Amino acid sequence: MIEFWLCAGLLLLTALAFLLLPVVRGRGVQAEEDRTALNVTLYQERLQELQTQHASGALDDAQLQRGRDEAARELLADTEGAEAQRKRGVLGSKIPFAAALLMPVLGYFLYMHWGAIDELERARNFANQPQSIEEMTARLEANLESNPESAEGWYFLGRTYMAQDRAGDAAQAFERAIGIAGRAPELLGQWAQALYFAGNKQWSEQLQGLTEEVLQADPEEVTTLGLLGIAAYEEGRYQAAVDYWQRLVAVLPAGDPSRQAIEGGIARARQELGQAETPEAVTEDTVHTLQVRVQLNPELQGQVQADDSVFVFARAVSGPPMPLAVKRLRVADLPAQVSLSDSDAMMPQLKLSAFEQVELVARVSRAGNATAGEWIGRSQPLASDTVELQQLVIDQVDSPAR
Repeated sequence: MIEFWLCAGLLLLTALAFLLLPVVRGRGVQAEEDRTALNVTLYQERLQELQTQHASGALDDAQLQRGRDEAARELLADTEGAEAQRKRGVLGSKIPFAAALLMPVLGYFLYMHWGAIDELERARNFANQPQSIEEMTARLEANLESNPESAEGWYFLGRTYMAQDRAGDAAQAFERAIGIAGRAPELLGQWAQALYFAGNKQWSEQLQGLTEEVLQADPEEVTTLGLLGIAAYEEGRYQAAVDYWQRLVAVLPAGDPSRQAIEGGIARARQELGQAETPEAVTEDTVHTLQVRVQLNPELQGQVQADDSVFVFARAVSGPPMPLAVKRLRVADLPAQVSLSDSDAMMPQLKLSAFEQVELVARVSRAGNATAGEWIGRSQPLASDTVELQQLVIDQVDSPAR
């Protein structure tokens, strides 16, 4: 902050220079007074000279009077100019001196009231790169002490706590961010992840509710998909872990550094799945697999784009509106045949095999939203253990209410 006060001091000195300039100029007032005294002396000498000339007969009475009048006019003109200059000098010296004394004090109190010295200090601190994660944490904590309503500050502090394996502190930070910014899916996902690790990887009703809320709002929220995969793997539900992580890999950018680790987790889960899976489990999964052939009505070809997302899912006829099993394609992939089974469940407790009748739906969404799009196709209700291939044609305008 020394640089700031130095700059402020220089600006103050510049302002004072302008204020005190009239005072410096006022030094000429004394010189003007001296000149007036000299004029008076010269006037008196002129009168004496005129009187001497009149006494010697060189001037008559009329000439003497004219000489006196002319000398008086010259003296009066010089005296009036000096008096005006003197008054201006006195007035011009008092006001600048008063302003020069008041300006620093007034400026200080005005800045302390309306200034932004705290923001300046924070900007100065964050301008320098932290040398360690502990230093970054200290900066974020100090920033939040003075600005506790910053949702961004709480979010980044939570991420920093997670990097330090302080999951409990991170959960509190994310909860504060949600209280300020609202229940955005990405914030809820981070909060759920912190709660999971803070609770020693024990699943809870709170975590279940949070993850369901997130996936309803954003089926592709990456933190939540990763968390559900981790939880499924820790509980020995390797197929569910594979499914969640595959959905996560599908939405990650090609150059994302976490792809390799996630793909490694998928490989380990498949290895565990191959060792643990029994023939009975395979038979049960086969019974609850729906085969669906999806195609687009030819009349809609000109109204869709090749990269538009196509969500194919099954949902309960009598049950929650959330899909029981879902697959994602592109318009360019159509026509295509997909299979829907318990392994494609969005939620572990909502499986295809848990409901007797389901409806098949295929939705085209340019925005990549599984819950709303432009075009849709639906099937008639059918048994969840149907083995025949089902035909599904996308041929209707999607309605938000349906």
